[in-house]
Amino acid sequence: MTPDLTTTYLGLPLRSPIVASASPLTGDLDTLLELEAAGVGAAVLPSLFEEQIEHEQVDVHELLEHMTHSFGEALTWFPELDDYSTGPEAYLEHLRAAKAALGVPVIASLNGISTGGWLRYARLCEEAGADALELNVYAVEADPAVPGAAVEERTVALVREVRAAISIPLAVKVGPFYSAFAHMAGRLHEAGADGLVLFNRFLQPDVDLETLAVEPRLVLSTPTELRLPLRWIAILRGRVPVSLAGTTGVHDWEGALKLLLAGADAVMVASAALERGPAVVQELLDGLRAWLEEREYVSVEQLKGSLSQAACPDPAAFERGNYMRALVSYAPGAGLRGHDPAGR
Repeated sequence: MTPDLTTTYLGLPLRSPIVASASPLTGDLDTLLELEAAGVGAAVLPSLFEEQIEHEQVDVHELLEHMTHSFGEALTWFPELDDYSTGPEAYLEHLRAAKAALGVPVIASLNGISTGGWLRYARLCEEAGADALELNVYAVEADPAVPGAAVEERTVALVREVRAAISIPLAVKVGPFYSAFAHMAGRLHEAGADGLVLFNRFLQPDVDLETLAVEPRLVLSTPTELRLPLRWIAILRGRVPVSLAGTTGVHDWEGALKLLLAGADAVMVASAALERGPAVVQELLDGLRAWLEEREYVSVEQLKGSLSQAACPDPAAFERGNYMRALVSYAPGAGLRGHDPAGR
């Protein structure tokens, strides 16, 4: 019997657990159709940034205020800013077109860190047809005067405000750099998150030694980066009642399978598709299907979370115990292997 690859993410039924993550690929309608043909269960559109929205709002606000002190009628001629269409209409139009063309769920994405007027675009994305919204919280906290508790409170408040603005499912994509991430995950759920996407990649700047300038440099993920979301998905599965999506480091079907075994409801792919094209999705699904058939699993649902910390016979494998075991089992020239410190 052919295994059932369907899964549920954010309460949405997906035909497969492979989701096209936000990237330039999902910003093109033709490529979205290729990704759908290859078998994705859903697609996350590229992020609409807080800075983009605020920039356009400022531009229009200057237009509305221009010459108001010279002509009395100008004070009432233009509509109020809140009633004026100021947002990146191209993004909303792409969302509408994607929703009309695709048969799989389309997830909009907002990227920001503060509360404010830009969040009305959460509602506009819902009105444009988004099946869910992914809130991408990306911030490098560089101010020594800002404590971690303040950062957490700001993020929780942001999630709460977005949740109040929309009725569609809400996922929150976060980075791992919280002092107590499991607790923060619970707070995000309490604030209204239906799912968590683990993890955001913090892109690091580089130094150009010729120009002596600091430059942004995009580097695609590598398979070794899978281990961070793998660990935390395994820890959170069954302990925080949210959907879990794994992203970063998924380059082959083995990586996708590991995340599902740890407890992911969906596996997001970006770098692999950017490197090898939308056809990589079919490669992942073929590998998953073959593995399930070989071990007589009937469905993805049957295996999801079977190696989570809650289900694992050795829960310490995801905590400090595994750290100590890895260090003492390393042999120079041989890599990691299963022996004790005495070399037996």
